[in-house]
Amino acid sequence: MSEPALRATGLHKHFGGLRAVADVSIDILVGEIHAVIGPNGAGKSTLINLLSGELLANRGAISLGGADITRLRTDRRALAGLGRAYQKTTIFPQFTVHENVRLAAQAHAPGRLRMFGGVRSEQVARATTEALAQTALSGRAQTVADHLSHGEQRQLEIAMVLATAPKVILLDEPLAGMGPSEARGIVALIASLKAARAVLIVEHDMDAVFALADRLTVMQDGAVIASGLPLEVRMHPAVRSAYLGNHGAAS
Repeated sequence: MSEPALRATGLHKHFGGLRAVADVSIDILVGEIHAVIGPNGAGKSTLINLLSGELLANRGAISLGGADITRLRTDRRALAGLGRAYQKTTIFPQFTVHENVRLAAQAHAPGRLRMFGGVRSEQVARATTEALAQTALSGRAQTVADHLSHGEQRQLEIAMVLATAPKVILLDEPLAGMGPSEARGIVALIASLKAARAVLIVEHDMDAVFALADRLTVMQDGAVIASGLPLEVRMHPAVRSAYLGNHGAAS
């Protein structure tokens, strides 16, 4: 088996006397969508913050493509190939769609501020065009981001992540606040992301989770209570008791 694109081993995070994450290990593989689920307060957001670098672990290790990134800042993790989209969109609302994506591509390009002409400028233009095409936003490129629907703004944020050429993408509740129609579009987009990457998703919509996930990890009280293939996990007694309810029943 090849090296996981992203591996966390024995992660612990405490806030004073509160145990937020306790001895969590997880492997994220290229070509797979790995969903992390669990009830509110299970530690999912803390885990994704540890993986992305917003928080540093008290104990444990994180590797990206076999390289230790446990103590790296978020910007260094991004440059190493770790992309993240947040629960609340982090777009520039007064800029156009194209400008948002170009800025993200520019931030990742070598010699980031030297953008006028030459190879770097061509690389940024190509990354921008490809990210817009993959997220079906090419036709909205000149639209001011603040004029987009909620679902389109989520597409834009994913396009900005793609423009940084990530090896691993972390998605934190990407369907939050969406209606069924917009959610279906984002589910299809997320499914397309794994073709050449590893994807981790934290999401409360169980229908979307089971439609997307190749692997599932279930957390409760900061710890992993089950991990594996979706069918195995949904039939796990502890999972059915703790979280899934009717979704844990055999279909």
